[in-house]
This record gives sequence, structure tokens and C-alpha cells, in this order.
Amino acid sequence: MNDGRRLRVVLVDDHALVRSGLRAELGDGVDVVGEAADVDEAVRVVTAQQPDVVLLDVHLPGGDGRAVLDACAESAPATRFLAISVSDAPADVVSVVRGGARGYVTKAISGEDLRAAVERIAAGDAVFSPRLAGFVLDAFAAGATDTSADPAEGEPDDLDRLTPREREVMRYIARGYTYRETAAELFLSVKTIETHVSAVLRKLQLSNRRELERWASARRLT
Repeated sequence: MNDGRRLRVVLVDDHALVRSGLRAELGDGVDVVGEAADVDEAVRVVTAQQPDVVLLDVHLPGGDGRAVLDACAESAPATRFLAISVSDAPADVVSVVRGGARGYVTKAISGEDLRAAVERIAAGDAVFSPRLAGFVLDAFAAGATDTSADPAEGEPDDLDRLTPREREVMRYIARGYTYRETAAELFLSVKTIETHVSAVLRKLQLSNRRELERWASARRLT
């Protein structure tokens, strides 16, 4: 698996308390060689440290776990990624797996199972919380992408109409997060989230959340 040396791990989560908890659960069996709280910091740390495994939160300030995966594909090609999140939304699972993650577990995982998952990921296995594996199988059995849902060639980039904060809110809502959950993730009030969603729907000329989810899915923004 790793020629007898201790595994080198990087922790990526925007909450310091969560990173401390992950470090404690991993124990002395691995070397935590770096931590990061957002996309840019994660890319810098992973590129500099070249760890064996990255525990990667799916939702981060400045983007998401998929952005980290895309950025590190060339700068840290030997590093393996295990996504870990409170979310068990199918879109989140499929997105990071398409981006190159070797597994996806929820934060309800036990310390023992987490340590085993890290070892298995380092060895080249794929690891998923039981109910999440079906999402991946279904998505890839259906053919990784639905090209019929692609926007028409030459269509203007509607995202340009949105502010950076509106884009961030849009992605959470399109993934199925409630207003309250989105507010908690972004440290904003529910009222502020409602205002941003109203602006997004108006600018994109959509009527409701369901239309927004379809719009974002068609452009692979979830």
C-alpha cells in the first residue's frame, strides 16, 4: 500500500473545528501534513505537500471540492481524494467522482471507518458510504453525462449576469439545499439567501427552484 511509511494526509474543510475532529479521529496512524479552509488554499497546500490522501469537503468558500480536484489534476497527479461532507445529495456525489475523487463518505462516519477508508483510498480502492454507491452506479450506467441537456452552442453565458455571491447561492440551491441550510453554509441570514435567490431567478428568467435546478444541471454547475 505505502511501502511501510505513514500515510501523508491533507485536511480540507472550512471549519477549523471539523479539521480538528478529523485529525483526532485519524489518530497517530497518519501524518497530517497540511490543512486548508478554502479552494485556493487547498490547491496551494496539496500542490506543495503532494500527500497520499486528501480528505476533501465538498462545499468550500471560493468554490467547491470539484474545483480543487480540477486544479490538482496536473499539479498533484499521484494524490488520491476522499470527499467527506454533510451532504448526501446525488449531484454532489456524482460531481466529485467525475472530478476524480476515489470515494465519498458523510461526516456521520465513525473514526474507525474513516481510518479504514483513508487506508483503502491510499491503496487505490474506491470507498463510498453504502447508500451513496448507488448514485454513482446509476449515474455512470446512464452514461456519465446527458448531452441532450447541454445548452445550445453559442448560447451566451448567463452566469455573467450573476454576482459572485449570487453564483455561490445558486449552486447550493440547485443542489437541493434549503434556504436555511444554504444560510448556515455561507454564514448569512435566511432573509439574505431569499433575496439572492430572487435576484438569481429574475436575472436568469426562471420561475422557481425546480427550473433553477434543471438549468444548473444542464450546464453541469451542480
